[in-house]
Amino acid sequence: MALNIDQDHARFRDIVKGRIRQNLRKYISHGELLGRQGKDTVSIPVPQIDIPQFRFGDKQSGGVGQGKGDQGDPLDGGQEGDANGKGKAGQQEGQHALEVEVTLDDLALILGEELQLPRIEPKGQSKIASDKDKYTGIRRTGPESLRHFKRTFREALKRQIASGTYSASKPIIVPVREDKRFKSWNTAVQPVANAVIVYMMDVSGSMGDEQKEIVRIESFWLDTWLRSQYKGIESVYIIHDAAAREVDRETFFHTRESGGTMISSAYKLCADIIQKRYPADEWNVYPFHFSDGDNWSVDDTLQCINILRDRVLPSSNMFCYGQVESPYGSGQFVKDLREHLGKDERVVTSEIRDKDAIVDSIKAFLGKGR
Repeated sequence: MALNIDQDHARFRDIVKGRIRQNLRKYISHGELLGRQGKDTVSIPVPQIDIPQFRFGDKQSGGVGQGKGDQGDPLDGGQEGDANGKGKAGQQEGQHALEVEVTLDDLALILGEELQLPRIEPKGQSKIASDKDKYTGIRRTGPESLRHFKRTFREALKRQIASGTYSASKPIIVPVREDKRFKSWNTAVQPVANAVIVYMMDVSGSMGDEQKEIVRIESFWLDTWLRSQYKGIESVYIIHDAAAREVDRETFFHTRESGGTMISSAYKLCADIIQKRYPADEWNVYPFHFSDGDNWSVDDTLQCINILRDRVLPSSNMFCYGQVESPYGSGQFVKDLREHLGKDERVVTSEIRDKDAIVDSIKAFLGKGR
């Protein structure tokens, strides 16, 4: 019975993952997963799912292809309604969405498969290390929880054959204390590839709630994928208008200012944080900047280019700029980035016109596997 339950559960999980794949673009663009996120799982609403199985009717009740009816008649006789939706109001409940918990690792796997994202190769060798126990040997003493049953059985068999107590007609093997063997372990020091994501967002008056929602949705999926690629990861949040400051996640997504925009202020703060807290020889660094493309002046834009080229890019795996379309933004900044840094493989830009464009933006940012 337990085996059947495990098999049914495995089939159910496969069906759920298939439904998520089919509707992945809808889940991403609508952002309906964000309010259901836990620490390691997320609840996903999927249509009611039944495990396929045969259902047997009562004897003498007939079946499909038997009884009265003409070609084209509905199988249920059309008593409660017809194909055009006309008929009496029913008394039964309709189908409801079923919420299924999926781990963030599974969600990242589905995202990677559907968008064909390459695995990330961390740059350099991290100096940060962690201890990991590996069971590499066998010894004669140890706790029962670590007993090696195959080796214990082998030792008991060898002893009984050597002593002449083994009977081929009654092959009963009874280990004694001297036969028992236990797994032994060694503690190995392994390097851990750590990463930091630096999120920067323009919160000036031209960035409205709709633009911030797009950033919030996209950052969830960027987080999900990058966390599946690294053992340890940290996030830094920077907001800016004419000045920049580091904030927590909640403030990042719910702050709105009314001032002008000086993008260089965010890039300066980003470079300072990387230099002080996340040296490039120990961390894989991913700065993401979201804006509507407005900047204070041409001079400030040139300053941004210089900061990126001289301070941010040398320390980063890649730098990603997402330009969220706004009725109040000029959209000029992405053109300037492409003009000055377009040939640098570490610079990735994306224009996000609406929520439906989030999928393509994620693909653009993560598709290089850097």
